[in-house]
Amino acid sequence: MTDTAAINLAAFAAELRAQCAAEIDARTEGHFNGRPWLREAFLTVPREHFVPDQYWWPNPRDDGLHYVIDRRERPRAWLRGVYRPRTSLITQVADGAVRPQDEPTDAPFTSAVSCSAAVVDMLHHLDPHPADQVLEIGTGSGYSTALLAQRVPAENIVTMEIDTELADRARASLAGLGLRPAVVAGDGELGYPHRAPYTRIICTAAVREVPRAWLDQAAPGAVVITPLYGPFGHDALLRLIADGQGGGDGRLVTGVAFMKVRGQRAERSFEELGWPTVTGPWPRYVDADYHVTVRNGRQKIQIV
Repeated sequence: MTDTAAINLAAFAAELRAQCAAEIDARTEGHFNGRPWLREAFLTVPREHFVPDQYWWPNPRDDGLHYVIDRRERPRAWLRGVYRPRTSLITQVADGAVRPQDEPTDAPFTSAVSCSAAVVDMLHHLDPHPADQVLEIGTGSGYSTALLAQRVPAENIVTMEIDTELADRARASLAGLGLRPAVVAGDGELGYPHRAPYTRIICTAAVREVPRAWLDQAAPGAVVITPLYGPFGHDALLRLIADGQGGGDGRLVTGVAFMKVRGQRAERSFEELGWPTVTGPWPRYVDADYHVTVRNGRQKIQIV
């Protein structure tokens, strides 16, 4: 690629980033609202820096297969995908057993660069501050980590990724922007007790049940944000306030859709997971107040 072509693509990316921010601006709840630092971070961090040269498009073709968009072959189309605010970019399939060069696939997705709007909304509800000690579960590409590091010093952030290859790639991408949080290759469900207690904990994959280790490692009043799998046909975002004694209370705040953490992919009954018994259809989280309590490693969800 010539220098002129690279400059043109960089300008195109900046234009798309601004357009994406403007689309997110239109949302009247969460997202950038009341968080000027977050909008500035979004415009500062080049999302394309964290996206692999090849990703699977999340919407299948007519034959049910997901195709690959290659940056080297279609750089402008690749960039447009990067800055679609409601589009997640699939970066890993079948835990890495399927590679982009293996032709289109219908194998299960196992990692993605989450859509811009969802990343922003989760950070809105996390509401981090510069003095916070942050634990992030699910580093993935490192993009969310980079946004966090515009608000919280990188040395105050521990981010965990269960896939060693993804962790290594994210560590290098973050370092490429001069950001050096602690990137730990390990099972995020276990947390990282060496740097506890944490005042902010965020998970970028869905859980069926909040892991006890997170709350055991949370300071009193810590904010915990995680997608929680529920009976709505998608996940709901849980915002939990830790009591500093291994428990917490919170509520479901909005709808999201995320891949599940590896240790919680297996089906479990909603009764076992602490959900109430409901006669008829489940009320949507926007129509009912779902209160979530976690005590002694067990969660309980009530409609109040």
